[in-house]
Amino acid sequence: MNLLPTITTVDVQEQAPRVAVLPIGSYEQHGEHLPLITDTAIACVLVRELAAAYPVLALPPISIACSHEHGTWAGTVSISARTLHTVITDIAESLAASGIRKLVLVNAHGGNYVLSNIVQEANLTEPRMTLFPSGREWDRAREHAGLESNGHDDMHAGEIETSILLHAEPSLVRPGYESADHLSERPFLLTLGMKAYTETGVIGSPSYATAEKGKAVLASLTESFIDHLAVLGEE
Repeated sequence: MNLLPTITTVDVQEQAPRVAVLPIGSYEQHGEHLPLITDTAIACVLVRELAAAYPVLALPPISIACSHEHGTWAGTVSISARTLHTVITDIAESLAASGIRKLVLVNAHGGNYVLSNIVQEANLTEPRMTLFPSGREWDRAREHAGLESNGHDDMHAGEIETSILLHAEPSLVRPGYESADHLSERPFLLTLGMKAYTETGVIGSPSYATAEKGKAVLASLTESFIDHLAVLGEE
């Protein structure tokens, strides 16, 4: 795997980026076929694609975030929303001190709800921060890649996550995803947690996953990213 940026300080000085991209994932169960680092790996893969396509500074990931809905599964680790808020605010301030005032939060875990509030607060006086990908951009990527599932049904460890890793980091995908489909409505997810709605940890259709779909999803998201540079005032 090559998920961490390996650039040097000289590389950054020469590139002189005006925007940094911060991958944010989680450390939580993803059924039997995907690892605990799934969301972090996907965020890092996406940032790797963005840094190859645009003049942005790729940062190392925040790998433990808000996974409390998965908290009773073995291996899952969370931090509080307050802590995540503080860490990201500190990172943004540190970047600004070195001359990089604009930051994109590249989030791959749906439970990191506090990120929306962080972005709102950061943009009080000027556009300095965005949250990527949006739900609309995920939906566009699903359509572009020809996924059979939708974002609501394919919530966790399903077609889209498995496809991305089959393409970008296939060593992370274990056998068994072909028969791991499980669909469930979850009206009280925040109250009851994931275990109320799935015994395996999966809510989605990983059997539909292919590497080709994963490649197309990443291509669509990379194309969508240009809108975030534009809203931040960057060419």
